[in-house]
Amino acid sequence: MDAAQLPRCAACPFKAHERICSRADGKHPENCPTAGQTGVRDVCLAKLKNDPDLLRFAQESTWVESDGYTHKDGIPRPARPRIAEIIDFCRRMGYRRLGFVFCMGLRQEAAATQKILEANGFEVASVVCKIGGTPKSEIGLPLAAQINPNHPESMCNPIMQAEVCNAMAVEFNILLGLCVGHDTLALQHLKAPATIFAVKDRLLGHNPLAAIYTLEVYHRYLLAPFSD
Repeated sequence: MDAAQLPRCAACPFKAHERICSRADGKHPENCPTAGQTGVRDVCLAKLKNDPDLLRFAQESTWVESDGYTHKDGIPRPARPRIAEIIDFCRRMGYRRLGFVFCMGLRQEAAATQKILEANGFEVASVVCKIGGTPKSEIGLPLAAQINPNHPESMCNPIMQAEVCNAMAVEFNILLGLCVGHDTLALQHLKAPATIFAVKDRLLGHNPLAAIYTLEVYHRYLLAPFSD
């Protein structure tokens, strides 16, 4: 496919309420996937309607989205944090045993999160990234790849995290703070569905959107090609 044909929804020139993905008579640019890929839309809708498990997953997800707002004075207002929405979704789906895959660097946050989940009646299999205690040298990494070259370090082991959760027969997984790439490996190997509670951003206190919110002020350098 030519690059000019790639969908660019993030660069759509129309306001949200004007777009064809928001209203049937809405506007759209030339490469809009809503306007140009109706066949794909129909196939995906049929897949949902013909699979009771997928359909329920989609329905409960939408209820969680809707219940995330109150409508005081007729104006939608956010009503609860993401952790509460995760709990709500798991209850709606009837999940009881959860996998909790987290980073050692967020161990305090993980401990608090596990308390919340268990206080709400869930069984939680929490698995830290350094599980296995495998030295980084075992996967061919030199000392330069260690955070502190003067001390041997255990590698992050997202595949083992996933396999332990699989072995515990968890019904749903929650990821917290895994490194870029390590989260990908975990998601690739987890058998049960998964959601992301929070992602890692070492510089910005695990709030990566802070760089986007301040793009025109403190992070303008991101708009030009940069190197490490």
